[in-house]
Amino acid sequence: MDKFLTWIEDIASRYLTRRKRLKVYREKEKHTLLSEVWSWVDALVFAIFWVIIINQFLFQFFVIPSPSMVSTLNVGDRVVVTKNAYGTEIYPAGPKVFKNARSIERDDIITFYNPEYDSKGPVFDVLSQAIFMGTFSLVNIDTNPDGTPRERLYVKRAVGSPSDMIRFENGDVFIRPTGESEFISEEVFRNDNGLSNGPHRSVDYSLYPGLEAYAEILAYQETGKDMYIPSHIMRTYSSLPENTRLFDLYEVEKETSSMKCQIDPSDFMSRSEKGKYERGIYVPSSHVLPLGDNRDNSRDGRYFGPVDHSSVNGRVIARFWPLGDISILTDD
Repeated sequence: MDKFLTWIEDIASRYLTRRKRLKVYREKEKHTLLSEVWSWVDALVFAIFWVIIINQFLFQFFVIPSPSMVSTLNVGDRVVVTKNAYGTEIYPAGPKVFKNARSIERDDIITFYNPEYDSKGPVFDVLSQAIFMGTFSLVNIDTNPDGTPRERLYVKRAVGSPSDMIRFENGDVFIRPTGESEFISEEVFRNDNGLSNGPHRSVDYSLYPGLEAYAEILAYQETGKDMYIPSHIMRTYSSLPENTRLFDLYEVEKETSSMKCQIDPSDFMSRSEKGKYERGIYVPSSHVLPLGDNRDNSRDGRYFGPVDHSSVNGRVIARFWPLGDISILTDD
């Protein structure tokens, strides 16, 4: 019996001694430089993973890249975008689930995929979006050759709703809502419906005759009739201040097509273009017409047309930077 107890004691002693040595070894290993670096990398990867998940399915931080929404949102402002307002994307620019979460309402400030964006391929698109979201919008590898960021996402205001007809005259917006027979100026429409007063104009209307003269000169040049440009058009164009930039490309295109019809009434393409501008832009079902609040400096739905609801990936709900301009950007 004594021998048996001694044998048990010997085994227990060796087992406990081995565990003690292993514990000491592990404690030493924890404090090595490699283990410390690895623990930080592991924690960082874990954090980035959850940041991407939150950005993709819940909220995303977004930096305003252009002046198209001044002064509602200024260049460099940081905003919070709710990603499940109109459904949830399975992956960036991918199909949506829960699409009936909320319909896009007139006057919502939305983020949507730029219809004119030139993709570098699906792998790059997803990777660049993951890096952008994982770094809280601080790192953007999707840049132009000159280093400026490529605008894959636009931030605009939802102005046109399904079945609306929208027309533009000298930069002003006129809306014919569904069920109405007459166009209403946007200013009156907004006042009557209690909508935001964010959209605004900054260009002096006195500059439009000179801009239209510029468009008419283009029409003569493009039809090969530049030798016959009337002198009164040249005089009107010369009244445009030299430092005036081209502020309304839509109006230029509209007036150019109209003058082409006058120069050559048999030009069916110009007649078709003229008719399109005169009718305005129709907003189909499941689409929205996005426009910038800074109407004189915005590349928006006037140029690329209505946007499908499937391209809208979020709704701007708040601005959190600069600190002095923190504000809620929704009415509900």
